[in-house]
Amino acid sequence: MKKSILSTIFFFVIVSTYCQEKNQSEIQQISETIMLYINGTANGEPDKLKKAFHPDFNLYTITSDSLWIRSGKEYIANVKKGEKSNRIGRIISIDYENNAAIAKAEIIIPNWRIFTDYFLLLKYEGVWKIVHKSYTWREYPKSKK
Repeated sequence: MKKSILSTIFFFVIVSTYCQEKNQSEIQQISETIMLYINGTANGEPDKLKKAFHPDFNLYTITSDSLWIRSGKEYIANVKKGEKSNRIGRIISIDYENNAAIAKAEIIIPNWRIFTDYFLLLKYEGVWKIVHKSYTWREYPKSKK
C-alpha cells in the first residue's frame, strides 16, 4: 500500500514537473518571437520582423473612428535596415493553449506615444509566428516643469 501511494505521488511529481517545463519552454518560445518584433523595430532589423511574422499577417488599428488595416509586408518595408528608433518595448503578458497564443506588449516612444500591442500567434511547423497584430496608443505624458 505504501509503495502504491509513493509511486502515485512520484508519478504526479514527474508529470507536474514535465508540464511546468513544457509550459516554460512554450512561453520562452513565444517571448522570443515577440522580442524579435520589439528588437527588430527598435534596431532597424527587418529580417527579425520577417522571422517573427507570418508572411500573410496584417495590422489593425482605429484611426478617426475607422478601421485601418495595413499589410505586414508594408509594415516591414517601412522598417529601414540599420535605422534605429527611440522605442522601448516590453512584454506585459502571454497566454497560450496548445498551438494558439495571445500576447500583450507595450512600446514606449518617449515624448510622443505609448503603444499597446495585442498579438495573435500560432505555432505551426514547430515555430511560433505572429499572424495578427492589433494596437492602440495614447499620448506620452508631458513632463511638469
